[in-house]
Amino acid sequence: MQDYDVIVIGSGSGMLIVDEALGQGLKVALVDKGLLGGTCPNLGCIPSKMLIYPADRVVEIQEAAKLGITAAVTDVDFAAIMKRMRKGVRAGQRHLRHAVTEMDNLDYYRGVGRFRGEYTLEVKGQLIRGERIFIASGTRPFIPPIKGLAAAGYLTNETVLGLKELPESVIIIGGGYIGVEYGHFLAAMGTRVVIVEMADRLVMAEEPEIAELLQKSLARRMEIHTNTAAEEVTVRPDGIRLRVRDRRSGRGKNLKAQRILAAVGRRPNSDLLDVAAGGIATDKRGFVIVDEYLETNKKNIFAVGDANGQQMFTHVANREAALVVTNAFYGHKHKMDYHAIPHAVYSHPQIAAVGLTEAQAREHHDVAVTWGRYYDVAKGEAMLETEGFTKAIVDRGSGQLLGFHIIGPYAPLLIQEVVNAMTSGGGRDEINEGIHIHPALSELIPVTLNGLEDA
Repeated sequence: MQDYDVIVIGSGSGMLIVDEALGQGLKVALVDKGLLGGTCPNLGCIPSKMLIYPADRVVEIQEAAKLGITAAVTDVDFAAIMKRMRKGVRAGQRHLRHAVTEMDNLDYYRGVGRFRGEYTLEVKGQLIRGERIFIASGTRPFIPPIKGLAAAGYLTNETVLGLKELPESVIIIGGGYIGVEYGHFLAAMGTRVVIVEMADRLVMAEEPEIAELLQKSLARRMEIHTNTAAEEVTVRPDGIRLRVRDRRSGRGKNLKAQRILAAVGRRPNSDLLDVAAGGIATDKRGFVIVDEYLETNKKNIFAVGDANGQQMFTHVANREAALVVTNAFYGHKHKMDYHAIPHAVYSHPQIAAVGLTEAQAREHHDVAVTWGRYYDVAKGEAMLETEGFTKAIVDRGSGQLLGFHIIGPYAPLLIQEVVNAMTSGGGRDEINEGIHIHPALSELIPVTLNGLEDA
């Protein structure tokens, strides 16, 4: 049995905890079954955005005619785009491997860590025990139990990064964030894309009006089936056939493609860790249950990032890791605040949001809703952006800004001003106090909020 002051499971946001623990002069064990750095730099945020950026340029060229520009995409070097992405991932890996080997008081265990009792794990036959344990074990793709899917050699958001050749056609099962982002990428590269979503709209976590515009926009470049259940996959000499059924009419039909990509969500890795053997409680989905300080039901065992299932974004995981560092190493008791957590969807058009949806807000507030259009500001008019819009949700009595939602160009950038205002407890007045450049898309934020006078 090897004893440690700190055991960190997972090297994504967990590396922030490792760095702090080592800075405190503590003896640390890092346990990770996968690539150093976790999902974001290796299989998620970073490589996917390296692919989506050129896809954005392709679609901009395709849409240039509305500005009076005649242009065409004459060639897309899919292999070069994929090679550039993988080169970037490998460079990040080399840097992390070097950093880990240079850290004093750190033992790196590469493999699956399984709890074998309270505060005790086994990694490749070796038992280790920690006074404080931080679970940052992340998630993995959830594979739906569709008959024949396994035999078809499906892709996931992880394995799609290994493609060497562009598929002629792809069926994407799932119309959430991953599905619409990779749908956008593959369609821009030249693949015929079909998205199959069981719910009645894409990106169910977003506002219905935003999902409606997203589907309208994507349908110009791909085939989309909502309210559609995927039932069975068969492999034929000419490709893959997916049997689907319309959930409203009950009618079935076959969809054909060269490949299938499963994008129906993520599942936690708590089962691989066997956290129950360590006395650690999970919810019915398998996510580790934490309190508002991110501590589990076992004292000095914390869970951060996707492992706790609160809000599964890298920026949230990093904030949670910073918070547990102060709580565990400095004796503070800070609560995690999720009220102003932003997120973005890098589809085309882009989506960004912070705070509550209208439906969520109406559960506890008397709300006012106000809208803005990109075309309402001079820069949006210059761009001929006639579809993109914003939606603000405000408490009618206090004027507190409860939520803000954007669909259109640069949405992830535009949302940040709202995030800053909501984080500091401000709202329309605070945003109006700042001088906004004219003409610039940032004027869209105060223009939207000033519409409250008519709401």
